[in-house]
Amino acid sequence: MCVFSLGTDTGGSIRQPASLCGVVGFKPSYGRVSRYGAIAITSSTDQIGPITKSVADARLVLSWIEGEDGMDSNCGYTPGVSTQIHTRSGIKGVRVGVPKEYFSEGLDLKVKEVIETAIKKLEELGARIVEISLPHTEYAIAAYYIINPSEISANFARFDGIRFGGKREEFGDEVKRRIMLGTFALSSGYYDAYFTKAARVRTLIKQDFEKAFEKVDVIVGPVSPTVAWNFGEKADPLTMYLSDAYTIPASLAGLPGLSVPCGFVGGLPVGLQILGKYMDDETVLNVGEVYENATDWRMEKPKL
Repeated sequence: MCVFSLGTDTGGSIRQPASLCGVVGFKPSYGRVSRYGAIAITSSTDQIGPITKSVADARLVLSWIEGEDGMDSNCGYTPGVSTQIHTRSGIKGVRVGVPKEYFSEGLDLKVKEVIETAIKKLEELGARIVEISLPHTEYAIAAYYIINPSEISANFARFDGIRFGGKREEFGDEVKRRIMLGTFALSSGYYDAYFTKAARVRTLIKQDFEKAFEKVDVIVGPVSPTVAWNFGEKADPLTMYLSDAYTIPASLAGLPGLSVPCGFVGGLPVGLQILGKYMDDETVLNVGEVYENATDWRMEKPKL
């Protein structure tokens, strides 16, 4: 309905809705785009990025919004992304990592088939497929849902009904839930048992990616374990949290991530996730654009 929009991806909130809606969503590397003007949720993972109709558009929007502005101390990047695709010869020889942990229990079998077909297409286009392991993936959700509520508790303490007006009671149930969880995790006697341990797990997840990227140029897999669900179907908070299983690890590591349309299941869209090395956003966009140009998925609409 529009040319492009901007979103904030904290644990997957650009990539996952893009996947479920059949559009392109790109989370830049942490610190590539200033967060000035966005309400802080989880300051150590929040990143602003584009939701577009094509990878080319995502590349163009990124070129407009990236770079330091003096208003975000974590954004020290000097703009330099090209608005033109770099890989004229395609992706021949590009090493594409496929984590075995992303294709285990919890992934819908039909979604798995679509993703595997997309990976085969990358291979046909000249990429070299490499099986890799990200062994601490299974702990990502647990670590994130300590770190995320803890930072929400700290960031939302300013909304006391005085400085910004309004009342605390106006927070929704999920916001209240995370504030309470975070306040508990940061409280005296529990900080080391919860937040400190989660921060250490986060380091292990980051190291997993660093080791993997010694062998590959990008990592691919699903964005969401399922296609879009019915309204109210995942009312249970834990069920909702599990939907972020494939997007959270890259957020914890601050890596760039792209969701590009790659097929349908039951008439609903599926997105292929492409992850890259820290600040190597160009390679992610290049691989995504080559795949997009070789397929017609972005041209098809969900049959609603």
